[in-house]
Parts: sequence; structure tokens; C-alpha cells
Amino acid sequence: MTNEEALQQIRHLIGTRYVPSVEAYISELTGFKNIRTGLTRTTDMRTDRLNIDEDPAGNIQAFSFY
Repeated sequence: MTNEEALQQIRHLIGTRYVPSVEAYISELTGFKNIRTGLTRTTDMRTDRLNIDEDPAGNIQAFSFY
């Protein structure tokens, strides 16, 4: 699945509250490994990584791929 295809599958989650179970849901839809904002990130580039970006209120703001 390409990044664009994955984004089409999860775009509806933008603006919703982040809860830990959303990672399993996104993984089921896309096959990507998920890393929540605020957790340790690494600089290695991996094609199976999707980051969940949150706003200060804890809502999903965007997704980034690297």
C-alpha cells in the first residue's frame, strides 16, 4: 500500500481524539507501524512507519510517513 492509499484509508480520523486503540485500527487498515507523537522517534528512514501528529488538545492533526 502506498502512502497515498494509506492516507485515503485513515483520513477520516483527522480531527478525532487520539486514543491508544487507534494505532491498532490504523495498522489493521494500512499495515503500517504506528508511532504516537511524543514518543521517542528515530532518524532512520523506514517505509513501514506512519506517525500520528496530535494538536495540544490530543486530537489527531495529521499523519506523516517516514
